[in-house]
Amino acid sequence: MVPRLLAPIMVEMATPQQLKEDGNKKFKDGDFDGALASYTKALEISASDDKDRCVYLKNRAAVHLKKENYEAAVADCSEVLEQTPSDPKALFRRCQALEALGRVQEAYRDARHLHNEQPDSREVQPLLARLYAAVQKQMEDMAQVKNKVQNTYKYLFDVTMDKQKREDSANNMLVLAKERAGAEALMAEGVHLKIMQLLKSETNHEVELSCIRALGQLCLNSDTRSRQVLRDLGVPWLVELLNSNDGDRVNSAQYLLQVILSALAGMDVKGEKRANADLLRANKREVDSVMAVLTVTTNSSAMSARGRDAVIELLLKNCPYMALNWTENVLQSGGIQRLMEVASEMDGYRHESSMNITASTRTTVAVCLSKLYEDMYHDQAKQRFADAVEDFVKSKLVTPDIEGKVRVTSAITCLLLGPIDLGNKMLAKEGILEMMLVMANTDDLLQQRVACEALIAAASKKDKCKSILTQGVDILKRLYQSKNDSIRVRALVGLCKVGSLGGTDALVRPFADGSTMKLAEACRRFLVNPAKDKDLRKWATEGLSYLTLDAEVKEKLIEDRPALHAMLELAKSGDHSVVYGVVTTLVNLTNSYDTQEVIPEMIELAKFAKQHIPEEHELDDEDFVIKRHEVLCHEGVTSALVALSKTESQNSRELIARVFNALCKHQQLRGMVVQQGGARALIGLALEGTKKGKQQAAQALSRIAITIDPATAFPGQRACEVIRPILSLLHPECQALENFEALMALCNLAGMNDTVRKRIIKEKGVPSIESYMYEEHEMLRRAATQCICNLVCTEEYIKMMEGTNDRVKFLVLLVGEEDVDTSQAAAGALAMATSVSPTICKKVLDVASWHEMFRLMLANPREEITLRGVACTLNMLSADKEVAEKIVETDITEILMALTKLPPETDTRKKIIDYAEKCLAKAAEHKLIKPADQAGSDDEE
Repeated sequence: MVPRLLAPIMVEMATPQQLKEDGNKKFKDGDFDGALASYTKALEISASDDKDRCVYLKNRAAVHLKKENYEAAVADCSEVLEQTPSDPKALFRRCQALEALGRVQEAYRDARHLHNEQPDSREVQPLLARLYAAVQKQMEDMAQVKNKVQNTYKYLFDVTMDKQKREDSANNMLVLAKERAGAEALMAEGVHLKIMQLLKSETNHEVELSCIRALGQLCLNSDTRSRQVLRDLGVPWLVELLNSNDGDRVNSAQYLLQVILSALAGMDVKGEKRANADLLRANKREVDSVMAVLTVTTNSSAMSARGRDAVIELLLKNCPYMALNWTENVLQSGGIQRLMEVASEMDGYRHESSMNITASTRTTVAVCLSKLYEDMYHDQAKQRFADAVEDFVKSKLVTPDIEGKVRVTSAITCLLLGPIDLGNKMLAKEGILEMMLVMANTDDLLQQRVACEALIAAASKKDKCKSILTQGVDILKRLYQSKNDSIRVRALVGLCKVGSLGGTDALVRPFADGSTMKLAEACRRFLVNPAKDKDLRKWATEGLSYLTLDAEVKEKLIEDRPALHAMLELAKSGDHSVVYGVVTTLVNLTNSYDTQEVIPEMIELAKFAKQHIPEEHELDDEDFVIKRHEVLCHEGVTSALVALSKTESQNSRELIARVFNALCKHQQLRGMVVQQGGARALIGLALEGTKKGKQQAAQALSRIAITIDPATAFPGQRACEVIRPILSLLHPECQALENFEALMALCNLAGMNDTVRKRIIKEKGVPSIESYMYEEHEMLRRAATQCICNLVCTEEYIKMMEGTNDRVKFLVLLVGEEDVDTSQAAAGALAMATSVSPTICKKVLDVASWHEMFRLMLANPREEITLRGVACTLNMLSADKEVAEKIVETDITEILMALTKLPPETDTRKKIIDYAEKCLAKAAEHKLIKPADQAGSDDEE
């Protein structure tokens, strides 16, 4: 116990110098995060006049370079240079960072300064020459860019010009803004201020969109330009751009605001890269101002419906601690109450202060509240969140009017769809459930509707469904008799939820036989009726999401093409509120939900204890499930899943990934998934979501990469984007099948081109792949070895093999594998490695059993392995005379001679003979054996 008590004290008492040394050690070991922490701590505790502060800053700058945090590296080096203007290391490292950022003129300035200080430096001279050429090219490009900017100004900002010319100029400006030189030239001319002035009166929709999109491109990946745009245009004006019901404009404005936040925090716009703590700290004021205005705008009655959704989505994406860590600020600034106000908004009560909302608004609020509640990382924070919600509820129930009750019920329903634990907590408050039951039993349609929705949402789990809906089931039956379709369909969903209590257990039937099918038919009538509005069809789909746990309902629905088509068309609408119902139904149809493993011994034990044993329906057998998969694929389910995958709900994304993976399980369906855009959607699902969801999406991507040419399935940059998700499956927690499919996929990807191979290495995939070369499972060993065989083509992997490790040794040993495919892959890897590296040739000879393995290759019954063996031997003989001598000392030359005598019956055999002859010729060239034409001359004498 003593060491555990002393350890924290020792860390606290560490001096800056000790922390520096610790950082140096971690840096050498490749632990850049640890090194960064040590140098930062050293700076924090060192005195301002400490002479070694510059050393800590330079060391931290070196870490930032390794982590590609170039802005932070520039900041650290600049601080050093303020005190010591000619410090060589600081100049060199800032120069490297500036060059990486594309700021070549500044980098060239530092390089010249460094050259003046160290004119004989071998590192500086090529750097100076390279930067000089880059500066010259940049100046030429800038001259061209300035002409383009002038042409843009000539037409775009003159409203009297021809409409087409203005639109073309706006598009040209957008293209210019995407290039670094163009963006800088535009900003130098104050284009953002001109855009602001133009948008006040612009009536051309295309011009308006291009201007907003151009602002987004100007700010992309540049915190400097983002700060300038914020300062000159103001946050309120930028947020006001969202105030429109035009989808394209709102999307463009939302992207602009996300780009600004991402640039200020060093995040990736797609959410694949976490915030840079140093950059976020430096830009805290700007980030806080944007987030504060967004929070206040949440429940603004002046904001458009689409704009409000965009505001909430921005909060949803940026508040979590993995992004800007702003959840606590939302709570402190009353943002939770504002979101609850939006959640309580109802179409039935409209007045001057009513908010405009879309059909998706309350669903988006539910997801946002759920994410924010999850982000409350300790019980006290969660309690403060709950207190804020309770304060809102109390404020609405202060007066006995109906509006307050309706709004509270609506808000609690939203909670039950989001942070469900908090929703149940509010539901358990004294009098809340009774109030809902009374409302459901009135004749007021609005009260009936909201109460019915709340009862349905409350029945989220089987135990709660029994306790809550048992009290309200008679009310639901009465409401189902209503003449109002809106009330009827909601009551129908409540009854469907009761009917699904048995889940997939074929023996549990809450209602009388045939009732479940009648409920399904009632849902179908709402779903396929073109006269019914989308809201009714959405509720009908949610009803089916419960009923399709029943195998008979699944089979009935899969044969009902009009109903399937109507459901999939509903999914393609892009309405977030339909996601849950459609996706859950698809999960049930494809049987892609988790099933508990059945252990025969436990079944016998349950029988003995006379307990109920769940029984799977015969219609859920594998043959029926495969047929359902095929029908769904041919009906275009992939297009629907692609549309649904844009949801921010992590749980829904997991369900979508499950359906995709279930379809990709079948080789014959993978082509259709790719053709309909499934591969691209899967990449997004694999990068962001729940752990299980990302795993399911990654497995689907692996299956696609195994069957379909990766160049076709993942064109362009997409091939690199799938690598990280697939590598995540090479984890001990994953099943052997997932490991195997990931290795096979990576093998195919590694066979594409050098860019992909380098990306696998950059993502630190090599150790994970290599670990499976030593697995007991033969197929895992084979797949890993084949993958390494493709990676050997890269210079980076060759350097890794040349290092102080056993990589070469293990390849040599794998040649002796009984599995011929593994042996062939290992032999191929050795042949390629020895062809480019004399060092590897020498390392081969360090393996004790190298002679035995070479004999095994050369005398192998499989000609493909023999061919690789003679190629490897030729490489060894060509590498070095000393290596050649060791080979000739063995009986390998006799085997080579025997190979030259083989009859050339096949093309492979001819190549073997040719290589064997070249091997003997190379040995003769080293004068280790006599040339073939002189062989036998001693005997003649």
